Amino acid sequence: MDIDRPDLSVCIGALRLPNPIMTASGTFGYGREYEDFVDLSSIGAVVVKGISLKPRPGNPPPRIVETACGMLNAIGLENVGLDRFVSDKMPFLRQAKCRVIVNVLGESIEEYCSLAERLSDVEGVSGIELNISCPNVKKGGVAFGTSETMAHGITSAVRKLTNLPIIVKLSPNVTDIASMASAVEEGGADAVSLINTLIGMAISVKTKKPILANVIGGLSGPAIKPIALRMVYQVADRVKIPVIGIGGISTWQDAIEFLLAGATAIQVGTANFVNPKAVDEIRQGMTAYLVEEKIKTVAELIGEAKR
Repeated sequence: MDIDRPDLSVCIGALRLPNPIMTASGTFGYGREYEDFVDLSSIGAVVVKGISLKPRPGNPPPRIVETACGMLNAIGLENVGLDRFVSDKMPFLRQAKCRVIVNVLGESIEEYCSLAERLSDVEGVSGIELNISCPNVKKGGVAFGTSETMAHGITSAVRKLTNLPIIVKLSPNVTDIASMASAVEEGGADAVSLINTLIGMAISVKTKKPILANVIGGLSGPAIKPIALRMVYQVADRVKIPVIGIGGISTWQDAIEFLLAGATAIQVGTANFVNPKAVDEIRQGMTAYLVEEKIKTVAELIGEAKR
């Protein structure tokens, strides 16, 4: 291995990525929105906007508000639905020669299963990320991601229907995220990604009303990085499957921190709105760091803070 050309490749289950830098669902559209800024094939994997069986209009505006060191969003999982994603979005992604992870969401286990089964036959789909922060309508609206039993059940059900790598995206809005990670690992997940957004809100002092039409939204950005880093550190101690770190990653230094904490890969989210070239700059910075530190492979960094 040439010391001036370190190996950035990592594996998520059977999926080998050229580097550990991924995009976070909901922050990179369907990939095409960023083609003028980044070579999509150079990204470890493009995680597309969450997809449901049927199109979703999302929440009414306003649904984004800037906060100190971050943002709140209450988009409401707006998306084109599975059929249009496959017919309208996937042809471009195949042409772009990028690795595509499809984030999926539903209101019942059956919906998740149907999505996974159908996506398994779509050329160019490299993996599935389960968004389990959604409410289970059959259980009174309790989020799948707040119950170890439901998280295990949904992962196990999907596992039986696809050979694609399964990543389960975990909510931080739980008492013990490491136990949630263990539950989905036992259910057959190939990896976990964390953290999803924290719950927050903002109020206008002028109107004296909540700013978001939905009242509450998901907090993301640099403000949540210390919490995300801590949770990744804890989860990496508990599970044997790869951990994908998410939360406030804006620079290559942030990305390295997550790897040192035990993450195998990372996802860049809110930073894409501020700097559409963020994923490219993080990859370049990570490479320069490895060269400077005379580290031959990025895998050598994984969990180093624990050793």
